Amino acid sequence: MHVPFPGELAALGAAVCWSLTPFVFESAGKRVGSLVVNLLRLLIGVALLGAIGLGRRGMALPLDASPAAWLWLSLSGLVGFTVGDLCLFRAFVVIGPRLSGLLMALVPPIMGLCGLVVFGERLGARAWLGMAVTVGGVAWVIIERPGGSGESRARPRLGGLLLGVGGALGQAGGLLLSKIGMRGCDAFAATQIRVMVGSLGFAVIFTLLGWWPRVGRALRDGRSMRTISIGALLGPCLGVSLSLLAVQHAQVGVAATIMALVPVLMLPAAWWLRRDRASRRATAGAALAVAGAGLFFL
Repeated sequence: MHVPFPGELAALGAAVCWSLTPFVFESAGKRVGSLVVNLLRLLIGVALLGAIGLGRRGMALPLDASPAAWLWLSLSGLVGFTVGDLCLFRAFVVIGPRLSGLLMALVPPIMGLCGLVVFGERLGARAWLGMAVTVGGVAWVIIERPGGSGESRARPRLGGLLLGVGGALGQAGGLLLSKIGMRGCDAFAATQIRVMVGSLGFAVIFTLLGWWPRVGRALRDGRSMRTISIGALLGPCLGVSLSLLAVQHAQVGVAATIMALVPVLMLPAAWWLRRDRASRRATAGAALAVAGAGLFFL
């Protein structure tokens, strides 16, 4: 059966999954720490992807991937998960989630330019317009300053800004390397390679910092482990696999722009899960972003 816009729909599915994971990981992050959650979600993701591979292809590990695929996807895992996520999580602490999220809006134009240079993907005028409208709407949602918050009054630190840019470059670089490495490779197998290498990178960091006792305490926290497992299914398992399908079947700039809708999709998720009502400005920004993304489906 022919599915129209397979890459664009996969990107939208990835954005939906990623818009739910912050709510799942929030309570566990407060209990055991965000970096511990990040490591455990990757390790659980490896196991879940192994089960999917066993059911779909009869292989729990992607041993049929070519050496070239292992090389590029391993680099993608290190750049995207280890370096990119480490910078982003630290940026959350230094400059706050609002400004960090705004810097992540740099990913679509970075991907569009890199797609042109690396893959020769030429976006038409309507695609660039859709990217500009979508990124503008997402930025409008993110930069709304919560009244009275310390983050709204704090002057951003240069180091925090550089960390946020590093997070954006890590995400963009990870997706670009994935597109190179997954030629002829199953998306779930490619994701498993990325997640395995990304988790190994975090394991090295935890060893250097002596943080393994924190992981042990988290493993004994049943409530946290249940929420981390749900988040691992939505994030490293389904979300990342859909993102690789997106860059495999769509231009990287288009896929990145649709996946950048995460802050917008979090608005209805926040209302559904917490009854948090979005302001008029956030609603207008969300409508603008959705309209821009709709240009890709015309």
